[in-house]
Amino acid sequence: MLGRLNGKSLALASMVLFLAACGGKSEEKVATSSTPKKNTISYNLGTDPRTIDPQLNTAVDGSIVASNVFEGLFAEGEGGKSVPAAAESVEVSTDGLVYKFKIREGAKWSDGKPVTAHDFVYSWKRGLTADTAMEYAYQLFYIKNGERFYNGEVGEVDLGVKALDDRTLEVTLENSTPYFLALTSFPAYFPLREDVVKGNSSWAIDAKTYIGNGPFKIKTWSPKESILLVPNENYWGKSEVKLDELRFDMIVDDKTYLNAFKSGEVDIIDSPPSSEIPSLLSSGEGKIYPYLGTYFYVVNVSGNNSNPEIVKFLGDSRVRKALALSINKKLLVEQVTKAGQLPAKSFVPAGIVATDGKDFTANSSYLPAEGDVELAQKLLAEAGYTTPESIPKLTFTFNTGDGHAMVAQAVQDMWKKNLGVNIELKNEEWAVFQTTRNSLNYEIARHGWIADYNDPMNFLDMWLTGGGNNAAGYSNAEYDNYVKEAQKESDPAKRTALLHKAEDILMSDMPVIPLYYYTSVVVANPKAKGWIKSPLGGYFFKKAYMEN
Repeated sequence: MLGRLNGKSLALASMVLFLAACGGKSEEKVATSSTPKKNTISYNLGTDPRTIDPQLNTAVDGSIVASNVFEGLFAEGEGGKSVPAAAESVEVSTDGLVYKFKIREGAKWSDGKPVTAHDFVYSWKRGLTADTAMEYAYQLFYIKNGERFYNGEVGEVDLGVKALDDRTLEVTLENSTPYFLALTSFPAYFPLREDVVKGNSSWAIDAKTYIGNGPFKIKTWSPKESILLVPNENYWGKSEVKLDELRFDMIVDDKTYLNAFKSGEVDIIDSPPSSEIPSLLSSGEGKIYPYLGTYFYVVNVSGNNSNPEIVKFLGDSRVRKALALSINKKLLVEQVTKAGQLPAKSFVPAGIVATDGKDFTANSSYLPAEGDVELAQKLLAEAGYTTPESIPKLTFTFNTGDGHAMVAQAVQDMWKKNLGVNIELKNEEWAVFQTTRNSLNYEIARHGWIADYNDPMNFLDMWLTGGGNNAAGYSNAEYDNYVKEAQKESDPAKRTALLHKAEDILMSDMPVIPLYYYTSVVVANPKAKGWIKSPLGGYFFKKAYMEN
């Protein structure tokens, strides 16, 4: 929801299969006065997801779609609690290492076939197969021998996931993991059908093969317009599904989707234009929801640049600290974003709970809210950059969106005024931008990370050397050691201390420049009821309905 990338403020050809399979818009019936009005809710997704394959997706948008079409063993319920979903029950060994899930007797796929324990085994093995190129594969390393299987060091028989029979799934973990049930609600852990997926690279872009086990199924996907979902008549909990249709619209421009809301074309939007947020909140149309994530800039420290001057400049941690310290984050959230965000003082955001039950960031103070220009200038000089002429011109890349552009322009001005650093701004469409960033084909780029589960590990394990979501190309052996030791540590206080040591190193090396902790401003039709907005970024419409 996947940490997941946040792309808000595409692959067009690939959607042709969906349109061909679904008939496209021309086959939709037009309502007449004698046709009962459908119970429909529309949510603005913002953009075409790069993929809706649950295991290959790393963005919030794709996760929202997948999480309404599929479901894991457990699901995220109200208040963030993990509740049984595809599994009706679970038994956990006293040492916390072995989980025995009982698959719900009535669980079925949207084509009517039963969901079995074997589907979970296949899916997790697929995710742990290196050729799948799953960026989230490391989230499956909690499974015993998961990482060794991924690296080709052991075979399937050694992997800690087994189907004891059609309805019994036994999972053995590497270490006791208190949040493992929450992990099973994450798309990387969703079940997949081997007969549907294996050998079919197009399965997730064809309506006939995008077969899920959740409350909805896809009817049509019109590229850059909308994805239309309808109830899955074979879903075990179909009696709780009240909507006739769930529509995900794809309006990128924030002013356009706010106007669409005001005209009644869209029922739920988030991230409205910053200038409109104060009035939307005061009128009651908008509401601030908690959102466990950090908006930050990521620096390419891999050395992957043809310009040696840029490699040297961005490769110096003093330079990266200077860039971070020269930003007045308090000014950004008060005068630019205006949505109640908090200036980031650390990478792990406020609200993330440590193993000892306390807020992990309670005593964190790596970065002052208003910055420290004097120290920033001193660090830059120590690195040998004493004049603007000695500093190479940089390119900052971000995905299209007015909100991102406004923040980028403000930071651009601060870097120029405070440090003499000249920045060229470059915006790209979301799908293109993700490829640019993941392939390390940038210098500095926008980033955002939303928690998949409420634990600091979710923000720190992404920067392990060679990690699938390590978009900075960052590598520090001492950092890796602290994170991996924390993954094995069962003592709450010791584990928390190890994670703090890891963040100390991350914030000293500064491959990331945290700007603020997210909030989510949602503007919703008051008649839209029963939907859940998760602090982890998801929207769940299983029990949603439109009043009257």
